[in-house]
Amino acid sequence: MRAFTKIDALVAPLDRANVDTDAIIPKQFLKSIRRAGFGPFLFDEWRYMDHGEPDMDCTNRPINPDFVLNKPEYKGAELLLTRENFGCGSSREHAPWALEDFGFRAIIAPSFADIFYNNCFKNGILPIVLDAAIVDDLFNELTEGYRLTVDLDSQKIVTPSGREIAFEVDANRKFRLLNGLDDIALTLQHADQIHAYETERAKRAPWLFAS
Repeated sequence: MRAFTKIDALVAPLDRANVDTDAIIPKQFLKSIRRAGFGPFLFDEWRYMDHGEPDMDCTNRPINPDFVLNKPEYKGAELLLTRENFGCGSSREHAPWALEDFGFRAIIAPSFADIFYNNCFKNGILPIVLDAAIVDDLFNELTEGYRLTVDLDSQKIVTPSGREIAFEVDANRKFRLLNGLDDIALTLQHADQIHAYETERAKRAPWLFAS
């Protein structure tokens, strides 16, 4: 998992509330568990004018020119600004996989669905909860080329005008993101102790390890 420390990111505005995970990555793409390759199908039914299927070549598909992520001024955006209850619906972990694979490192919203929120931290995405009035301010400020600096260590967002916006994040989740530790990497930090325990256990109960 990529560590998250500090980014200076182009912001893409998705001015919609209650965006569910089926909109983020439709159900037909859930067959793979590779974690990679979902970016081209992010918001598939909104980005394209046809019906997407796994393994399609998205380079030749007809795009929806009105959808925000298809507009050239938002190409390369790493920060998604959106509305309340983002990531609602089913618990599919493919949703943060698709967002991360597309290039998003952080998402700002007034609220997130709980499971989606937790899955973001497990996949290197920083979900930031801000008061709805502050989110409104950011939408109103946003112009072409609008960028925000997000510093996880200091837990601050800095706007182009220099305004600092503090945000809250759980200390354990913050540690894991700063160090790029997913569940497996966190466990492997104790690999020596695990190996020592298994070695001792094999001595005490060899019949459990007999082939």
